[in-house]
Amino acid sequence: MKNVVTFVACLLLCTSVFSQVKFEKFESRKLNTTRQLKIKLPKNYDPSSKIKHPVIIVFDGDYLFESVVGQVSFQTYFDGMPESIVVGIAQGHERIYDSYADDVSGLPIESGARFYQFIGEELLPYIDSKYNTSKFCVAIGHDIMGNFINTFLFSDKPLFQAYINISPDFKGNMDQNVVNRLKYLKDDVFYYMATSDGDIKSIRETVRATDAQLKKIENKALTYYFDELLGDSHYSMVTGALSKALDQIFDIYKPLNEKELKEKVLTYDGTLDNYIEKRYKRIETLFGIQKTIPEEEFEKVVEVADQREDLESLERIGKLANKQLPESSLGTYYLALHAEKIGKTKKATKLYETALTLEETPQFSREFIMAHVEKLKFVAEESEETDEKE
Repeated sequence: MKNVVTFVACLLLCTSVFSQVKFEKFESRKLNTTRQLKIKLPKNYDPSSKIKHPVIIVFDGDYLFESVVGQVSFQTYFDGMPESIVVGIAQGHERIYDSYADDVSGLPIESGARFYQFIGEELLPYIDSKYNTSKFCVAIGHDIMGNFINTFLFSDKPLFQAYINISPDFKGNMDQNVVNRLKYLKDDVFYYMATSDGDIKSIRETVRATDAQLKKIENKALTYYFDELLGDSHYSMVTGALSKALDQIFDIYKPLNEKELKEKVLTYDGTLDNYIEKRYKRIETLFGIQKTIPEEEFEKVVEVADQREDLESLERIGKLANKQLPESSLGTYYLALHAEKIGKTKKATKLYETALTLEETPQFSREFIMAHVEKLKFVAEESEETDEKE
């Protein structure tokens, strides 16, 4: 019975997600034809909002779009990635002509070059003008379109900031061109590539050889990921690869986890307010999204500060929390706790009392803070009585 309920819940979720998909016909001058687009906006998309969303362009949208939308919906639900705009391009039999490339260089020519221009000069500007988009754009391609999306790497300023290559069928010297380009790329780029043990033999061999070269690249602008899935064919690997690719590309967007807290935060050389502030600035730089540091993140960092017996970090985190969340009592509570720990009882009492006038947090209720105030007042009274006796 439980499995039936779970299945029905998943079915309702999928129905809800895909009922929000928009279908548009796009008249392209570059292609001299009309192409059908599938567009999935974030669940609570508000055109009047200042919130910006990454754009994910799905090539071979005929069969890849639904898989991408499913993964994006799942990962955004758990705050594993930012809410994104997903655009699928229906290609059908045109994909052969869209991917037409030079036999030597692997770069697009003729109909492939026109499709390249359609993406860069028509589709992306259209999406940017119509929706609230951030500067972060992802390209997803499978098979021959996995080869094609790499062509966007070769412009002076690449159109896409992330490339998800699922079993790419590299043409000509494209594999070597990619290696050479990623060596000297100056702009931040995420590059993901996947194959499987059941993949087409020739593709798998080329992908694995390319991976061996890419792993040797030392370029701080490149973030490279590779997966070789087990038990999957050339087609069934798509879902698993998408899941792993999005999970890794947007890793820094996720909330702090135990591994990062232990390996990076605990050992950080400096005050921990700097660590968390730089982390969220990195999210803004990479994805073009201003993400407020949530209370839960501050609480995790303060716990680490306590492990380090780092009172300076406690105070600075309190100031940062007040700056980020001025209506919350969290920052003022941390400042009061800092004052209490260094023996400034009067200052701590006043700060705790100020915290009582602000919005309470799930972890620190008004009753909890009031207990601190009463404890400090009791200590102060006892101290005065002791002084009088002496």
